[in-house]
Amino acid sequence: MPAPESPTLKEQVRRLPDRPGVYLMKDRLGRIIYVGKAKSLKKRVSSYFQRGRARAITQPKIRALISLIASFATIEVKSEPEALLLEGKLIKQWRPRYNTDFTDDKRFLLVRVDPAETLPRFRLTRIRKDERSRYFGPFAHSGLLRKTLAQMRRRFGILLADATPQPLPDGTWRLYDDVRQELYGAGTVVTAEDYRRRVEEACTFLDGKSREWLATLRQEMAAAAAQQAFEKAAGLRDLVFALEKTLAKTRHFERGDPSRPAANRDAPAALQQALQLPAPPHTLECFDISHISGTFVVASLVRFTAGRPDKAHYRRFRIRSFVGNDDFRAMEEVVGRRYRRLAAEGKPFPDLIVIDGGRGQVGAALKAFFALNLNPPPLVGLAKRDETIVFPDAREPLRLGLAHPGLQLLQRLRDEAHRFANTYNADLRSQKIRESVLDDFPGLGPVRRAALLAHFGGLEKLRAATAAEIAAAPGLGPKRAAELCAFLAGQTPVPPSQRSA
Repeated sequence: MPAPESPTLKEQVRRLPDRPGVYLMKDRLGRIIYVGKAKSLKKRVSSYFQRGRARAITQPKIRALISLIASFATIEVKSEPEALLLEGKLIKQWRPRYNTDFTDDKRFLLVRVDPAETLPRFRLTRIRKDERSRYFGPFAHSGLLRKTLAQMRRRFGILLADATPQPLPDGTWRLYDDVRQELYGAGTVVTAEDYRRRVEEACTFLDGKSREWLATLRQEMAAAAAQQAFEKAAGLRDLVFALEKTLAKTRHFERGDPSRPAANRDAPAALQQALQLPAPPHTLECFDISHISGTFVVASLVRFTAGRPDKAHYRRFRIRSFVGNDDFRAMEEVVGRRYRRLAAEGKPFPDLIVIDGGRGQVGAALKAFFALNLNPPPLVGLAKRDETIVFPDAREPLRLGLAHPGLQLLQRLRDEAHRFANTYNADLRSQKIRESVLDDFPGLGPVRRAALLAHFGGLEKLRAATAAEIAAAPGLGPKRAAELCAFLAGQTPVPPSQRSA
């Protein structure tokens, strides 16, 4: 059946502006079922309510979506790139039914490893079936993925889906029969514990492959957005979201593994030996810089204690000393701010500082200590490209094996710093997009706009204020306050889950 065409909806569509924005389609219960972006809200949203549109569409999912639309809301923004960013944030947090269906359609392969199996195998799948398993991907190139798995079978001695391992009387397992000779570099008879160590090494390798592809996708997404190929950029963005979600859930087996706790306990000692530290590092702090083409430049600091996140000591920073794109200056600023304060408060420095970046970022961090006349604790950088450890002295860069427990600890720390920085960056972008609605209120310049937001503590509190409360703020009389109150009442607010912390 076609989408409902009530006079109210028709009137809403007629009033829509010919401007960029995001639209939220809702069912009769008011649930958001689809989020989309538009270069022109008026043209895009009206297309959903054209007579006979649902019957003319051959794709069942889209036809079903249109039949369920009972109402909609819109959020205006200043540009199509802002619409792209806001659409992605709303989809990521609301997870509307039909956006999820489209994004998770059976296009890309995942690799699934179930730790509940006695001998976990590497299987291909297109959907996430359970939360116990460990997933890698999605991978766009199925042929290349299958070749990679075949190489991993020979390199690490793991089992794929077609294997039929045989139990032996002494409690060991024969992974493959001698005729196939699949295992070139590893024995075919193993204990379950030894096999799990192989699986963990292979998972670390596959995790690295996923992260390489994620970096490539981000570059392609940025290039598509720069070329104003926004539909392509949106598709790449959805794939980045899916891959980020998968990577966030594949750090460790959720089922107990006798080899894992020992590896975690051994990580500080392994780092001490690899980095030539005076003692195993108990506390580690990591810094990361995040920005979008030099805008919304922020930094994060995360702290691990005894190998685990210590969130009470997480910090986030906005760059104060300059405007623009300079990761080195940004790193010098935030490192200086952090340890100037610790020194002033008489608090101890961490046992190890980790910088997300290479020699340039490490040098900038060291410069901050010299400028403050402070002795730095042990400090290294972790360069993403080859997971190379960079020292601030004359030592050559160090590459540890991907299965090295010390490197795995540094990776977890770095990844958490990256996640925390990106979350703050996204919050600031979302806040800026929301506040941009004030640009459309005539006669409200940047100085007065900033004063209003500072007075009320943000757009949402300003939106909730009465005309009398707005009039009491500096710079607006009763008449203009009433007009602003009416203007804000006509705007569609961003849902509570989208508001910045």
